[in-house]
Amino acid sequence: MQRANASPPAALPVDWLALDQQLCFALYAASLAMTKAYKPLLAPLGLTYPQYLVMLVLWEGDGLGVSQLGARLALDSGTLTPLLKRLEAQALVQRLRDASDERRVRLHLTASGRALRAQAMAVPQAIACAVTGSSGTDTDTDADATVAQATGGLRQIGALAAQLHSLRRQLQTISSPAATLADQGSPFPPTLHKD
Repeated sequence: MQRANASPPAALPVDWLALDQQLCFALYAASLAMTKAYKPLLAPLGLTYPQYLVMLVLWEGDGLGVSQLGARLALDSGTLTPLLKRLEAQALVQRLRDASDERRVRLHLTASGRALRAQAMAVPQAIACAVTGSSGTDTDTDADATVAQATGGLRQIGALAAQLHSLRRQLQTISSPAATLADQGSPFPPTLHKD
């Protein structure tokens, strides 16, 4: 028997410009897929995905200022104003001037807006079932397993959301990725360090 003196195969160089190597594309594609997954779940509620996000924030705390809502959702007023007008036209939200400062607009849920929360409770569970591959329509004998799967899916989603929020905060603190690389003595070529 011959003993092979085989060394591990040489690692292939990574093509950093390959689409599948791009974090930005993975996040973009995941965002598109997530929005697509939510669309049929939100249609019965009469909400688009961005409107759903607004409602989630208002269900957490009614009476927020428009600027607070924009900061929470990372949306500017040019994007937020049309969303709020449509929600107001649906009688889900009221925009009222702040009594102590007329320059500020406060957002208040209407009775219909508050009632919609109960219907929306099924949305996160449906997404969790989609993540775990469960249909969510199992028989009563499988109900405990379905609930456990959905709960596990919600935990997975929560953990992933926490990681993505952390990544967003890290990216927001970087004024310029190229400048950061230059400051750290990056091993990347100087062409990335152009001002």
